[in-house]
Amino acid sequence: MIVPMKKVCLMVQEKSQEDALTKLRDVGVLHLEKKDVPININSNAQKLKIKVEDAIGLISDYKVPKKKKEPIDPNDKRTPEERRQKPAGMHRGRRATDVFGTDEEAPYSIDAVRAPKRPYLPDLMIGFGEERKELKEKYVVLSREVNRLEGWGDFDPSIIGEIISYGLPVYLYEISLDVFSQLDQKYNFIKVKGDKSIVRLIVFEEKLPGITPFQLPEKRLSVLKQELDENKTALDGIEAKLQGFADRRPALDNEMEKIEKELEFETAVCGMTKVEDIPEGLSLSWLTGYIPAYDLGKVKKVSHENGWALSAYDPDPDDAPPTKIASNPFVRVIHPLLSFLGTVPGYREFDISPSYLFFFSIFFAMILGDAGYGALVFSLAVFMGVSGKIKTGTFSDVAKLLMLLTFTTIVWGAINGAWFQIPQEHLPVFLKVLIIPPFNNAVTYIEFPIIMQKVFSLPEIASKESLDSGWYIQLLCFTFALIQLVWARGKRIFSLLPSLTAFAQLGTLIMMFGLYFLVLNMLLRIDFPQFAMVLIIIGVSLNLVFAEQNGGNFFKNLGKGFGNAFQLFLKCVSCFADIISYIRLFAVGLAGAMIAQIFNQMALPADGFGVFGLDFIIKLVAAVLILVIGHGLNLVLTALSVIVHGVRLNLLEYAGNHLEMEWSGYLYNPFALKQKKK
Repeated sequence: MIVPMKKVCLMVQEKSQEDALTKLRDVGVLHLEKKDVPININSNAQKLKIKVEDAIGLISDYKVPKKKKEPIDPNDKRTPEERRQKPAGMHRGRRATDVFGTDEEAPYSIDAVRAPKRPYLPDLMIGFGEERKELKEKYVVLSREVNRLEGWGDFDPSIIGEIISYGLPVYLYEISLDVFSQLDQKYNFIKVKGDKSIVRLIVFEEKLPGITPFQLPEKRLSVLKQELDENKTALDGIEAKLQGFADRRPALDNEMEKIEKELEFETAVCGMTKVEDIPEGLSLSWLTGYIPAYDLGKVKKVSHENGWALSAYDPDPDDAPPTKIASNPFVRVIHPLLSFLGTVPGYREFDISPSYLFFFSIFFAMILGDAGYGALVFSLAVFMGVSGKIKTGTFSDVAKLLMLLTFTTIVWGAINGAWFQIPQEHLPVFLKVLIIPPFNNAVTYIEFPIIMQKVFSLPEIASKESLDSGWYIQLLCFTFALIQLVWARGKRIFSLLPSLTAFAQLGTLIMMFGLYFLVLNMLLRIDFPQFAMVLIIIGVSLNLVFAEQNGGNFFKNLGKGFGNAFQLFLKCVSCFADIISYIRLFAVGLAGAMIAQIFNQMALPADGFGVFGLDFIIKLVAAVLILVIGHGLNLVLTALSVIVHGVRLNLLEYAGNHLEMEWSGYLYNPFALKQKKK
């Protein structure tokens, strides 16, 4: 659920601003209201942030090396916790500098406060980065010059300069073969070198008209190549030094986190508003923010202890409080997916985590569809969870979510007899017994339950040939659509009560039932009952009458409702399309199944593998490769389809079109040194 918030206004003496904010940060429950305050680019924290960002950028392309586990002395009787403790005498700074050891062991510091004592790590790295930049620029210049002179060979330009100094003009040219063939023989020149496209000449006394002479180098080619090699060696050395800092990335990230907190503190100080018309010595400042209702007592306590003025009240309709979602451990497993999608409900919108988890689990199972695939991914999820539990002590919510989704896939695949799309007649007996009759290909006739006979006007028994392919699964798709969309409209009704517009939502809910039967009639050839048309008419009527009843004159609003008849027609079409949209669960699942069957047919030769021999081995290896690559590719494509289609149905049709959510919220982020877990 979305946690109720209280808006608070806190007033303190201006001289106590920083002390008050420090104590509020220690409490760590107040979400400060955002204000447009100018950023002081000259503040120490802002300068440090730029330095650390630059330092992180220098090593961003290098992988952080894995830490080698130190062997444990079998005679060491200390506990693991005791082994992790720092030896006595180890320096501890204001920041997390203990990762660098003692002053004697570390030539630099990550702590900006201790920079005068030892070089500040980002400064050191930035120095290397600037040196690398200079070397790269020099390398480019030298490379171009070497390439330019390569065709002339290794000559000493000072000799040509000496000839020129004696009064004999000398010019070097690079010209094409066509130009050379038309060159006037009156010119005195020496042909030095040439290739298929260029001729190199040394011309004496006169310049060639219309052609720019080749510029003499300052140094000979061999000297430039030596400088280029030395530059490359120096550049490699700098790269090695920077790569050596890759293992400091966690410390730099930690430093950045602390700097961000300092900037947040500075912004909070700047965001406090001074009360006008109060004598200088008695100046007051105030700030506003939001607190979860159950945490209000913590701020009341610290306010009372420090003599601050505190006002707390429910947010006004114009306020935009942050969103804090509290879920039980089971529902919380869906939060990583919602975080990945970047969807945050507004404070006054709905927390759809429970229903999202329920429906997404079903959609995932129907799209992935295959119990064999589900078993593979389930095993991977268990491995991920156990590995994380060993490393961090926590079984991750991502692994739990994957386990839940793949478990439902195994159940769905089992009742459909889908195990890597092996034909059902070839499945073991213990897997065949799990198949529910409507999904059993061996069944010739389907017996419909009495409730289906009554509701859908179906016969008691129908042959499978008389039904469309996947008839039962398509019926389930549309039924899940009705359940989910009606659930959404029901939530909207209760959220709008006692407003009369809730009756318009009730009308849409009733209309959805009628449209459901219309979809079944058009796509599954189920008779369209008369009561379905009555439901549609009732739903449309309620919308016309109550859609605009937001207060004021009832009959005037009634006229507005009838004036929006065309929009209501479009709304009916949209609801009809939303129900049909759920057919994607069947279509995408069927596509994955067909691809798997094709790969099975490609891998298994029609005439079998034959007798054991070289041909048998070649066919077997080819079959294994086709099955592994084919099913692996199909699994990846189907997983992507789950993200595209399964997520879409929940976010667009369910939450967007029928819950009318705009996802306009932002997460509750309390002013605290460290994010506290609730």
